[in-house]
Amino acid sequence: MNSPQQAAVAEATETVPYKLTRLGVIMSPEPGNELEAEGVLNPATGWDGDGNLYLYPRLVAKGNVSRIGRARVVIDQGVPVGVVREDVVLTPDRGWEHGSDHGGVEDPRITWVPSLGTHVMTYVAYGPLGPRPALAVSRDGKVWDRLGPLLFGYEDDLDTDLNLFPNKDVVYFPEIVPGPGGKPSYAVLHRPMWDFSFVRPGEPAPLPAGTTDDRASIWISYIDAAEVAKDISALTRLSGHTFVAGSVYDWEALKVGGGPAPLRIPEGWLVLHHGVTGTIEAGGFTPQQNVRYVAGALILDANDPSQVIARTPQPLLEPATAEETSGTVSNVVFPTAIEKIEGNYFVFYGMADSKIGVARLDRV
Repeated sequence: MNSPQQAAVAEATETVPYKLTRLGVIMSPEPGNELEAEGVLNPATGWDGDGNLYLYPRLVAKGNVSRIGRARVVIDQGVPVGVVREDVVLTPDRGWEHGSDHGGVEDPRITWVPSLGTHVMTYVAYGPLGPRPALAVSRDGKVWDRLGPLLFGYEDDLDTDLNLFPNKDVVYFPEIVPGPGGKPSYAVLHRPMWDFSFVRPGEPAPLPAGTTDDRASIWISYIDAAEVAKDISALTRLSGHTFVAGSVYDWEALKVGGGPAPLRIPEGWLVLHHGVTGTIEAGGFTPQQNVRYVAGALILDANDPSQVIARTPQPLLEPATAEETSGTVSNVVFPTAIEKIEGNYFVFYGMADSKIGVARLDRV
């Protein structure tokens, strides 16, 4: 422990009562499939009305152009063991989802929101000004309606406009939570990056008021639940932006980001997250080769999910197998979805930006 922030979480770190056990690869690129020429990775998940579980992988074609696919998960004796490809649900065919020589819809996260009867999918639109978060919704998991880019409401106290910055790792909570002032709110975790290098190389980005660490960190924002009840597109209009968690441990030294949709547990909200070490080159908006992604966990306070009440001092999962240590970006485990299957929780994660693995999440 070296910093006050590290000391503050020291007592809580022993209270994350979960472990991850890897089970193996569940999806690899299909030989000859041009849409998967550069990998399948970082999937979302969701159930249909007939009790089928679907994987929504990021499919990467030549030139690092991504689409979001849909594949039915094959389950054998309660364990996910493979997939059957179905279709592509989202392609980068809107003007703001691609540039003249790049583009893609990337890294989906899906949250089933019972109060809305809707699947809520966030994704990264890699558009003309770089990566920006966007939203789509679906009743059945097959047909997705775009609600557009997320809009971060201006808050003068922050002394900045969050819409200026790239933002990734965006995921909604499945339930209404207490927002600012205790107002019932939908909530979303996200990870703004204080980095102008995509559009203004060499120009330092101004940090929000009160922020002294320029490393990418996890933030939370809210939407008034009453506004969403009147118009679901209100989910794209965020406010109450608040810092949640930054880098604390050595395995998070470069940056941290959120993973799957938060899971309600007795202690609060369990958030699997990734911590990154290594070096970022050329602004970090292209596949990197000198980084290492591992998975850890936070627990957020149920009454105020902007507060971290527990944190793992060590990773729950680190790159170890051949599929995790060698790929488009080697040495990566990147959890993006959790599902309960026949009483057990399973975590789906990207392996070296090339394949998709599954691990069992157990309470200990």
